[in-house]
Amino acid sequence: MMAQGTGAHDHEVSAVASTQRLWQRIGTLALWRVAALVAASPWMAPIGPLNLLLAPRCVSCRTSCAPQQLLCAACWRAMPWLPDPLCERCGLPQPCGTPCPAAEWAFSRSWAPLDYAGPVIALIRALKERGAIQAADLMAATIVARAPARVLLDGAVLVPVPADPWRRRRRGIDHAAVLADAIARRSGNDIVAALQRRPGGRQAGRSRAQRVAAGPTVQANGALVGRDAVLVDDVHTTGATLHAAALALNKAGAGRIACVTFGRSI
Repeated sequence: MMAQGTGAHDHEVSAVASTQRLWQRIGTLALWRVAALVAASPWMAPIGPLNLLLAPRCVSCRTSCAPQQLLCAACWRAMPWLPDPLCERCGLPQPCGTPCPAAEWAFSRSWAPLDYAGPVIALIRALKERGAIQAADLMAATIVARAPARVLLDGAVLVPVPADPWRRRRRGIDHAAVLADAIARRSGNDIVAALQRRPGGRQAGRSRAQRVAAGPTVQANGALVGRDAVLVDDVHTTGATLHAAALALNKAGAGRIACVTFGRSI
């Protein structure tokens, strides 16, 4: 009788163990399925822990790309490089207009290597919206490799253009500061967080006139008296934000002010 009881107990234990293994397999398959769906989403960049599980995908077209790369070969070839010559003040291809769109702005020079279009938009969104630090590294390497000497001046201080505080908290990243840090590691320029920005209305979706009329409120802390500065941001659209930042630095006693961004709306 005891032998029969022991056998029944062993059978029951074996059945429970089999059931547990089955559920573990189902859970593992479900996890892989969720990971695949997340990775395939157009809102997710191929970064972070998912790279350990899944083949990386291009942030622009979502096709497979080489490990540790954000863009596939086709999207890299499609990068919209701005043609020379560019206007030194507004950064647009010449002729930029009469007068120059930046003729009244507080900065004296601006430059970007690329049109804000196609893969450039995808890279900037990957940094701003999904915290893809690799995107900042790629952007910084491109800027430092191609920037003319008149922009990244010797001895000039890199000054990140602060994002709206509410949006910065929502995103969990200060994208301009991350980009400026990546540039500094390659160029040797110092960084000073000399600007503060008050919460304001959303700039995206506004017309140029609306952006200019309702520019952001930016204040400088006076840390750059007499020193040249290079404002760093992701994209130069109307110039309203860069103008507000440069104006604050001018009022605080800074020297020459240039602007460098990764993209330029044309």
